[in-house]
Amino acid sequence: MTTLADLAELVRAPAALSVPGDVVAGAAAAGALGPRTAGLAGASVLLYWAGMAANDWADRGLDAVERPERPIPSGRVTPATAVGLAAGLTAAGLGLAAAAGGRRATAVALPLAAAVWGYDLAAKNTAAGPAVMAACRGLDVLLGASGGRLVRAVPAALTVAAHTWTVTALSRREVTGADAALPRRTLAGTALVALAAAASRRTTPAGPRAGVALLPAALAGWYAAGYGGAQARVVADPSAGRVRAAVGAGITGLPALQGALTAGAGAGPLGLAVAAAAPLARRLARKLSPT
Repeated sequence: MTTLADLAELVRAPAALSVPGDVVAGAAAAGALGPRTAGLAGASVLLYWAGMAANDWADRGLDAVERPERPIPSGRVTPATAVGLAAGLTAAGLGLAAAAGGRRATAVALPLAAAVWGYDLAAKNTAAGPAVMAACRGLDVLLGASGGRLVRAVPAALTVAAHTWTVTALSRREVTGADAALPRRTLAGTALVALAAAASRRTTPAGPRAGVALLPAALAGWYAAGYGGAQARVVADPSAGRVRAAVGAGITGLPALQGALTAGAGAGPLGLAVAAAAPLARRLARKLSPT
């Protein structure tokens, strides 16, 4: 019998802590923070969980060989349950986005859902896979910005998308391991992402508020130290286990990056709150894998 724990493993429940920060960063950048932001963040989580369930449904044959302990190949969740859950979560996410953000949010949520399913069903094992997944995260940031000046959130969306490209590129070598060239490339990308987030300040405060200007840089440095350090260990030892650890660090460390972008948009306390999800995500990842 399928349990809630089995379903939580199927959708990588703790990894959803990396999702609301996309919407918050986008809303902060677009000047659209408000009550609707919470609803859009909830819609984003539902679409993320839908993507995870659809991913395992699409990969059930491969997982039977490479990861037989996963919920579907182990028999704890049937394929029909997984795809039905994915479809239901997608519908719920789109409905919540429409209810919270109206037409403008729906106009972003629809291509986001299409990109999620497109990645799982077609793009994942192709050269386009990392770019499609990056587009998913970029659209997620723009979902949060949909109630404000969308163009102002484009830099944040591109920054999160670039981070996502590095994580996705690494994730393709979680089972086989990688050569040292791949983590070197992703590590260089992470350095550029951190620099972009550190420089995301809208203005430079003066006087006693000067410390506020350092917050995006501090959070970006925290992100770079955690995720970058994990990638540096892959350069030294590109085994499958090290690659999986780096992918996990990229997922659980994303809130620090989102917090840097949020703080850079002028919402310092909210940026700290977003970044605070990172250590919690790491703690939960010890009990339930985010990958």
